[in-house]
Amino acid sequence: MRRVVSVYLPHWSTDRLRRQTAKSPPDRRDTPIPTRPLVTAIPDHGRRIVAAVDAGARALGISPGMTITKARSFAPELDIVDAQPEADVEGLRRLALWAGQRYSPIVAPDAPDGLWLDITGCAALFSTEAALLKDLHRRVAAFGVSVQIAVADTAGCAHAVARHVPAGRPVTIEPGDHRKAIALLPIAALRLEADVVEGLRKLGFERVEQLIGAPRGPLAKRFGRSLHRRLDQALGTVAEPIEPIFPEHLPRARCGFMEPIATAEAFAKVIGDLVAEIVDQLGRVGKGARRLDCYFHRVDGHTQVIRVGTATPSRDQAHLSKLLCAKIETVEPGLGIESMTLLVSLMEAVAARQGESLERLGQRGPDLAALVDTLSNRFGSRCLHRMAPHPSEMPERSAASSSALDTARGAGWDDDLPRPARMLARPEAIEVIALLPDDAPRMFIWRGKRYRVTQGDGPERLHGEWWRDAGIESAQPLSIRDYYQVETLSGGRYWLFRAGDGENRSTGSMRWFLHGAFA
Repeated sequence: MRRVVSVYLPHWSTDRLRRQTAKSPPDRRDTPIPTRPLVTAIPDHGRRIVAAVDAGARALGISPGMTITKARSFAPELDIVDAQPEADVEGLRRLALWAGQRYSPIVAPDAPDGLWLDITGCAALFSTEAALLKDLHRRVAAFGVSVQIAVADTAGCAHAVARHVPAGRPVTIEPGDHRKAIALLPIAALRLEADVVEGLRKLGFERVEQLIGAPRGPLAKRFGRSLHRRLDQALGTVAEPIEPIFPEHLPRARCGFMEPIATAEAFAKVIGDLVAEIVDQLGRVGKGARRLDCYFHRVDGHTQVIRVGTATPSRDQAHLSKLLCAKIETVEPGLGIESMTLLVSLMEAVAARQGESLERLGQRGPDLAALVDTLSNRFGSRCLHRMAPHPSEMPERSAASSSALDTARGAGWDDDLPRPARMLARPEAIEVIALLPDDAPRMFIWRGKRYRVTQGDGPERLHGEWWRDAGIESAQPLSIRDYYQVETLSGGRYWLFRAGDGENRSTGSMRWFLHGAFA
């Protein structure tokens, strides 16, 4: 189901100006700077009127459209700056490009004071939709910009809720509840012209729910088609596509079709052609792709996108095509796709084409980067990591996770000291029958089940790291663990240890633990 976020910036013009001119005193960085109410002004038939206000000016009763003379009567100390509409639009565009890099490939400015984000399928990057919205709200607010955020199934509903349901946190309209959420809002929430809103109020219409149940013919004849088009967009019965914006400096390729296409084979053929063009552009600038976005523009106006990433900068045409084609199954073509766009949303410099160095040296090896890319794009990069040896006497500290392509950590595993293929996150206490001090256990009870030992090997003595908390027993200068490999009557092989040397209580508690199992 489609999920659209509306980001409302109620004081965008004035917040942008304050952020642009803000300076902290060098000797009083922690002292808040008192600010006077701020408005922007535009000329209007020989006079100046208010174009935008900040929160302080709005609290004093100043509103857009008011003359500057009247505004000064509310606040004599008012700061007045000439409006910069072109700079406001450009700043909004830069903010949209920033959001597109972090949250969703489908982002567009909603001039003059907002953004659109289609986050369909993007919530998994932040684990939940709520986490995505919280991160977006926190980061935009950190820029010093007032922000209100809402998410719903339709763009119209999200836009209305963001602007007419004040809240200090993101507002979430649950899937399927957009009709109920929009019904109780004022008719102005439908993005209608001011004269249409005033005309409807004169007829007694105050809330959207009144419009939903009213006959359409007389209203359409009086107010035009835009009234019910906006209503249907908010209800989701009419499509409202979001046309994403792209950074101008990034490599991009587009292909339009005379007839819509809808098959996976056709998509794969077009992707191959687009990737070939992109690779040629990357080669000219000496860079490789780290992230690619492929946009599918449907006949009904909706845009779908698939995003893939690479572990290292790549200009390998076959590899990039394979990554993109693996996600074709997630595309819903609807009535057909009329055009496709491929964008390199993240790229990095590369010294040479992949594989050239190996071929030059006459070497061939496994393409680990290609395997990492395939697994990361299928299961998510957070699910993929490499285990590397870490210097420590304690087994639970002897391994650490790192990046899947990180081959620099550690010198390698010690084959002379085999460790279990599966180790418990925390050793579990067991009951043991054994002859002290050095014999392997004859029988042990783990998780309520009895295991009879047929043969055992050990002990392998490890001395505790007294300068660190051992995690199992309290740290002691003479703490010792004696490890045993045992095989049970059923064929299982386990790794057990005793805390202590079996004789002196100063070396440990003499309790037994199970730490892992061999494959």
